[in-house]
Amino acid sequence: MSRSFATLVGCFAIALWALLALLTAGAGAVPPFQLTAMTFGLAGLAGLALAPFRPGSLKAWRQPWPVWAVGVVGLFGYHFFYFTALQNAPAVEASLIAYLWPLLIVLFSALLPGERLGLHHILGTLLGLAGAFLIVTKGQGFAFDARYSLGYAAACVCALTWSSYSLASRRFAKVPSDIISGFCLVSAVLALACHLALETSAWPQTSLQWASLVALGLGPIGLSFFVWDFGVKRGDIQVLGAASYATPLLSTLVLIASGIAEASWALLVAALLITVGAMLAAKDLLLAKARAPQAKA
Repeated sequence: MSRSFATLVGCFAIALWALLALLTAGAGAVPPFQLTAMTFGLAGLAGLALAPFRPGSLKAWRQPWPVWAVGVVGLFGYHFFYFTALQNAPAVEASLIAYLWPLLIVLFSALLPGERLGLHHILGTLLGLAGAFLIVTKGQGFAFDARYSLGYAAACVCALTWSSYSLASRRFAKVPSDIISGFCLVSAVLALACHLALETSAWPQTSLQWASLVALGLGPIGLSFFVWDFGVKRGDIQVLGAASYATPLLSTLVLIASGIAEASWALLVAALLITVGAMLAAKDLLLAKARAPQAKA
């Protein structure tokens, strides 16, 4: 299994996450933790349904508690702190702080065995962050307010949670991705507990809303975690980190195509920044592929 192929598989998660906003809006006014419980439950059950076609997949669940702790804290913890941030700070600031996780993945990847952080990785990721900033703020800027300190802190923990989970997954590279089904089911139970304690239930009202919820559970909240796990364990984690800044760009493009959002100059500049940043961060991988045909010749 080549490193470039595994990186490409991991990038498929980014494409799936681009559908997150559209499908979440399509699911109707379902409270966040209820939606998390339902979609994570669907993802976990879908993984179990495929188990008979993947002999030995359930044996992947027989892992020591640190593996389970990393997986559940990563999946559930990210969503818990993200929702907490949105409830206690303006959405623009909270989203931007939470979206520091790709930068943290790239920076902290230098601590992983066999990885070396280059200047092009840092510059590429910073360009992606600048592009994400333009998309989230719509080019209008933002201002921090001490009244929202709790929300800002939750957003910081959110970014640290997902970046730490992604990097820790690399440490457990030998653990099969089949265990993600188990992580999803445990996360669904925890989300259900939060829903019952903090929210009032609300359900999709139309067949289209139900279809959006199911698609959400099978795609951006389901398959994406499997391919991301595969990518960060076997691919170029620095490229994946930098490329992750394409998520808000792709998500916005999907919303524009669906008529929910409008195109703007900020989006055009952001597209340029994110594209150049991703190519810069992937320089080593691109050059290696370019040299391969010459070596064979």
